[in-house]
Amino acid sequence: MESYVPFILAAAMLAVVAVLFAGLFAMARGGEFNRKYGNKLMRWRVALQGSAILIFMLAMWLSRG
Repeated sequence: MESYVPFILAAAMLAVVAVLFAGLFAMARGGEFNRKYGNKLMRWRVALQGSAILIFMLAMWLSRG
């Protein structure tokens, strides 16, 4: 497997966790902040999770040879 793929995967997973906690913070805070950013943060989380899964699949594909 290419040596840089695990680092990219780790960065993608950390980004997912960061956006997840930001969204949880927005929900806990509530009010105008949540109305403005809550839905956007959860959409970003879903997109980042999808990209992390694709990177994981790429890593598995590269490691089979």
